[in-house]
Amino acid sequence: MEERSAYLEEKIIYFEAPGPRNAEETLRLVVERAKARGLSKIVLASTRGDTARLAAERFADTGIKMVVVPHQYGFIGEQMFPPELVSELEQQGHRVHFGTMLFHTNDFYGTRVPDVMATLLRTFCQGMKVCVEIIFMAVDGGCVASGEKVIAVGGTGRGADTAVVAIAAPSTKLSELHITEIICKPLETRSWPASAARTTEGRRPDVGKPMS
Repeated sequence: MEERSAYLEEKIIYFEAPGPRNAEETLRLVVERAKARGLSKIVLASTRGDTARLAAERFADTGIKMVVVPHQYGFIGEQMFPPELVSELEQQGHRVHFGTMLFHTNDFYGTRVPDVMATLLRTFCQGMKVCVEIIFMAVDGGCVASGEKVIAVGGTGRGADTAVVAIAAPSTKLSELHITEIICKPLETRSWPASAARTTEGRRPDVGKPMS
């Protein structure tokens, strides 16, 4: 008898438009998938703290703990993540990690490889680029173990509109990071005009935008 293939059938939510309007539904879907998979750690991008604050409210009494990843210090002027929120989240058992944003290191390494990787991931959507980047940052910072299965949450500009289940890995072991499930993402994959010219600083107009 021919052996039949084993498979898992799961739903993916596609938002008609990207952006913060999808944050509530994204977080609801994250809680639902975390329960279904027995996962309790979420890696979440948040620049100004709004998404982190909302997520902390939605994750209360669920057993879920977050690793919140804001912009690194010095990325675009003053740090926008409120210091008082860092303390508040840590008191709730969450962690906040300010690490090097690996896809914005062209100048340091003298190569466009990080930029090319980011652009490739944006062909899925801006949030996918963010999810992969914050997983690397969280593992590099010791907040997530290599090989640990987590859910990563990112967005387009602000808020949250993308979530994936992933097997985490550090940036030194790129091939060991695996996106195992896509929970939700926007249908629109472009987060900036394809023909947008670079600024005088050599950066795309989207580079200064927050992760979420």
